Amino acid sequence: MAGRDDEEALIRSSRSQRSAGAGDRVVELKRPLGLVLDQDEKGNVYVETVAPLGNAARTGQVKKGDVVVMCSATFGDQLWSCRGCGLPRVLNAVKVRAGPTVTLVLERPDEFGKKASNNARAVQAREEARKKAQAKKDALLSELEEDEKKLKKGFFGLW
Repeated sequence: MAGRDDEEALIRSSRSQRSAGAGDRVVELKRPLGLVLDQDEKGNVYVETVAPLGNAARTGQVKKGDVVVMCSATFGDQLWSCRGCGLPRVLNAVKVRAGPTVTLVLERPDEFGKKASNNARAVQAREEARKKAQAKKDALLSELEEDEKKLKKGFFGLW
């Protein structure tokens, strides 16, 4: 159950990204791409076949089974997450892309579990840091309130 929650959290966080992260495999392909894409039961798009003499094969970076996690936006340098969005949306994005190239961010199927686990740890670390900062803020506020009470009592408690 925790693995599924980790996957859903990764999908949610990746949908807001507009660029590839450090360590992501970014491939820029000329058209025609030289790929046959398909989707799994979760709507993730993957490379079913790499045409032997196609543009994808020439790069040497695209392998059968790679999952397409991001794709070029219609124009510009931005990317959009396509985790779980389905084959028709990815194909449409490639089709309407302005310019001669399409940028894809790919990952091996076994990398998804690692990323989901790392994302869960990062979320947990952020939550712990937030709680620690709140506790420090509460302690400082309490100390400030104590100092204000002492000041209200007057100068050395004399008046």
